[in-house]
Amino acid sequence: MTTGTLKRQPEVIVGVDAHKHIHHAVIITSTGQRLTDSEFPATSLGYADMLSWATEHGHVQAFGVESTGSYAAGLARFLIDHHVEVREVNTPHAHTKARVGKDDTIDAEAAARKVLAGVATAIPKRTDSVIESIRFLLLARDSAVKARTAAIVQLQDILVTAPADVRESTPRGGLAAARHCRKFRIDRARLHDPVQAVKLALRVLAVRAADLDSEIKELENALTTLVNATAPTLVSRVGIGTIHAAQLLVTAGENIARFRSEAAFARLCGVAPVPVSSGKSHRMRLHRGGDRKANRALHMIAVVRLRYDARTIDYMQRRLTEGLSKKDVLRCLKRFIAREVFNDLRTDLGTA
Repeated sequence: MTTGTLKRQPEVIVGVDAHKHIHHAVIITSTGQRLTDSEFPATSLGYADMLSWATEHGHVQAFGVESTGSYAAGLARFLIDHHVEVREVNTPHAHTKARVGKDDTIDAEAAARKVLAGVATAIPKRTDSVIESIRFLLLARDSAVKARTAAIVQLQDILVTAPADVRESTPRGGLAAARHCRKFRIDRARLHDPVQAVKLALRVLAVRAADLDSEIKELENALTTLVNATAPTLVSRVGIGTIHAAQLLVTAGENIARFRSEAAFARLCGVAPVPVSSGKSHRMRLHRGGDRKANRALHMIAVVRLRYDARTIDYMQRRLTEGLSKKDVLRCLKRFIAREVFNDLRTDLGTA
C-alpha cells in the first residue's frame, strides 16, 4: 500500500456497545456517514480482530465505548495498550431509547456519534496499575463487612425470640453475643428441642461472623500496605484512614490527569455545589449525583475533622454565626476536602 493510498483513507470513529460475552461495533466517518457494523467476542482475540477490522476501513480517530468500567474494561485496556484514543460514553437516556428504539447497532452508532459531536470527552480510568489491585481488595473487604453485619444482625434477631434460658444467658450487644454464642455446646441427638436448635443456629452465625472478621483484617492489612505506598501524602492528612483513602484512589484512578481540574474531580465525587437560586433567594445545595462511595468517604473525613481538627471546628463555628445551616457548612467542608484530596493525589501519583 502506497503513501498516497494511506492519505486517501477516511478518518473513522468506532462506537462500541459492550456486553458480557460480545461487543457490537459500528464505524462512522468523520463526516457522519455510517460505514458498517460487526460483532466480536469479548476476548483478547476478539479485541484484536475488532481493531484490525476498524483499521481496514480507515484511519481510526477514536473509539467511543460504553461500560469501560465493567463489560468493556478489557477492551478499553487493550485499545489503550495499542495507543488508540478511547472515550467513555454514557449509556443512552431512557427518553432517547423511547424515541429512537434500542438495539446493539443503534447503541453502538450512538456511541460513535457522541464522540464525533464532542459530547463524549471522558477518558476511561486505567485498570492496569496498583490502584486496580486496591479496587479488587476493597470490593472484597466491603462485601465481607456487609456479610458480617448481616450475620450479627440475624443473630440478634434470633435471640429476640429464642427460648428464655438461652436469651437471658446471652450478653447484650452484637459482638459480645457472638463471642458468647461461639462457645455453645450442641447436643445433636436432641435437635428436635428448640433450645438445641437455636444454639446451633446461633453458633453457626457467630462462627460465620468470626470468619468474616478474620477476612476483613487480612484484607485491611493488605490495603494498608498498598495505600500507604501509593498515597503517603493523602494518608498523612487528618481524618483520612486506609479505607477512605483507598476509595478516593479508586474513584480518581491512576491517570488522574484525565480530570481537567480539581472542580471536575469534585463533580465526580458529588460535592460540587449546585445553584438553586430564584428571585431574591441565592443559595447552593448538595449535589446528589456522582460517585456515592467517594462522597461518603469525604463525608466521613469531614465528620472526623469536626471532632478532632481545630481548624475545621473553628470554621464550622464561624460559618454558623454567619447564618449558614450545619448542612450547608458540611457541604462547603466536603468541597474543600475534595480540593485537598485532588492536590494530594496529583502529588502522590506524580502528576503535580
